[in-house]
Amino acid sequence: MLTTKRKPATVGEILVEEFMQPMGLTQAALAEAMGVQRKHVNELCNNRRNVTAPTALILARVFGNSPDFWLNVQRRSDLWAAMHDPKERERIERARPLPNAA
Repeated sequence: MLTTKRKPATVGEILVEEFMQPMGLTQAALAEAMGVQRKHVNELCNNRRNVTAPTALILARVFGNSPDFWLNVQRRSDLWAAMHDPKERERIERARPLPNAA
């Protein structure tokens, strides 16, 4: 479980700051390389679209890293958001562990 209070970097931040800017890629160029519409890339860059397994596979192929990298970035953001949303936190805290579960 995440124990940090600092919000993790989002997929959009990592994509733009660690990949697109250093490579001089525009959203249009990345969309072409990925074989998707520019809107898809724009939504990823602006954190309006989550990374799915197929998108992770595409990003991994384009950038030469692993799909797990992209899915883990998404997972960390999702977990942090759930842990810091009051409604979700209340819902999570209502859950009770089963005595024989492990």
